[in-house]
Amino acid sequence: MNVQTIIEKKIRDNISLEFLQVENESHRHSVPANSETHFKVTLVSEEFEGMPLIARHRLINALLKDELAGPVHALALHTMTPIQWKAKKQLSPDSANCLGGGK
Repeated sequence: MNVQTIIEKKIRDNISLEFLQVENESHRHSVPANSETHFKVTLVSEEFEGMPLIARHRLINALLKDELAGPVHALALHTMTPIQWKAKKQLSPDSANCLGGGK
C-alpha cells in the first residue's frame, strides 16, 4: 500500500468525515521521481467543532506518527468544521512553491 493510501485509510478509520482530500505534492519539491514525502491534507469533520486548531493538528499527527517518523517529510494540514469549509467556499489554500532547498 502506498503512503497516500495509508494516510487516507488511517484518517477515514478514526475520524467521522464530511470531506477528505490527500494530495501528494512531492513532485513540487526537490525529491526523486515518484516520491511520497510531501502531502497536503484537507479534512472536514464535525468532530472539530469547538476544538482548537492545534488540537486538530495534534490529533492528525498522532494518527500519522509512523508515517511522520518515516517516509513523510512534510504534512500540510487544513482541518475545518463543515461551517468553516462552507465559509471557504469548499476550497483549501494553495500550497507555496518549493524554493528547491537552496537552489
